Amino acid sequence: MLIRAIIFVSLAAIISVGGNTQSLAANSSWSQSVEPAKPKTRKKARKVKSRKEPAAQKKTAALDASANSPDPAFAAFESGHYLTAIERAKVAAAEGDAAAHTLLGRILADGLGIAKNIEKAIAWYRKGVELGDENAAFALGVIYATGDGVQKDPKEAAALFAESSRRGHAGATYNLALAYLGGHGRTRDVKGGAKLMQRAAHAGDRNAQYDLGSLYALGQGVEQDEKKAADWTGKAAAAGLVSAQLEYAVMLFKGRGVAKNIERAAWYFLAAAEAGNPVAQNRLARLYAFGIGVKQSRVDAAKWHILARSRGVADFKLDVIASKLSPENQQVVAQKVAAWSDRSLLTE
Repeated sequence: MLIRAIIFVSLAAIISVGGNTQSLAANSSWSQSVEPAKPKTRKKARKVKSRKEPAAQKKTAALDASANSPDPAFAAFESGHYLTAIERAKVAAAEGDAAAHTLLGRILADGLGIAKNIEKAIAWYRKGVELGDENAAFALGVIYATGDGVQKDPKEAAALFAESSRRGHAGATYNLALAYLGGHGRTRDVKGGAKLMQRAAHAGDRNAQYDLGSLYALGQGVEQDEKKAADWTGKAAAAGLVSAQLEYAVMLFKGRGVAKNIERAAWYFLAAAEAGNPVAQNRLARLYAFGIGVKQSRVDAAKWHILARSRGVADFKLDVIASKLSPENQQVVAQKVAAWSDRSLLTE
């Protein structure tokens, strides 16, 4: 993906529930991958002369191939050749390509290959917005919402998200929904925010799906409905949203809004645990300790318990179980914990 902008906002913090903010989306985030539309103009393929030196050919093969792409600026960007991407994007921008302006804005905003320059990034994004690129409007909205190098301006951010949403950007629709739900740059309107959340969820935004599930669970802006809460949370979980995987696992385990399914709950606890969620690691440890939904394994229980405890989730019962393992099994647990931690560091 070419542009990734993340804004962390708790849905529980922006939805009032009569003094008790119980929300399934306790760690909801404003996040959306943004991929600028590809240039509409097709560039002519550059002829590449063959060389006798194999090393030189290998070194330039990826860049030469990107020059033959219909979208050479984006191809160079994706292969990490940022200076080349800038050169090519400027050519496309001079021809009026909206997405090229957005790409240049992104490179400057993130300081990829060159010094970060928010002021220049905003100028490129502004032009992209003028030319009709919804991704430029979204990215610029993120800058004003986060205050990244500028004064925070919720009204400007909401206006830009509204413009991007009007052009079909699901992530912008989600952010606009949160703006209405929380009264950020918009007059607070829970029902209006819920409608926008539904739109974003139906468009496939997994954060919107998760938060829509929360709205149905709480009965905020929509009629309370446990089944719909589970349905939408399940969609977000299936899309890989870790917080949703944990919540959906709980729903499956308790049969809340969905048919009780312990084995499937264990699968989602495992998925969230593997992603590093300490609460899921604790729940999975308990399942292994007592053989619920999985084959009983005190070794695996100890492994997940130690990982969860290292992230602040204590559990006295699991402490006792782990302490009763034989020295040999304790060594196996230590090896499993170290192997998981090493793998986790490599994937961060």
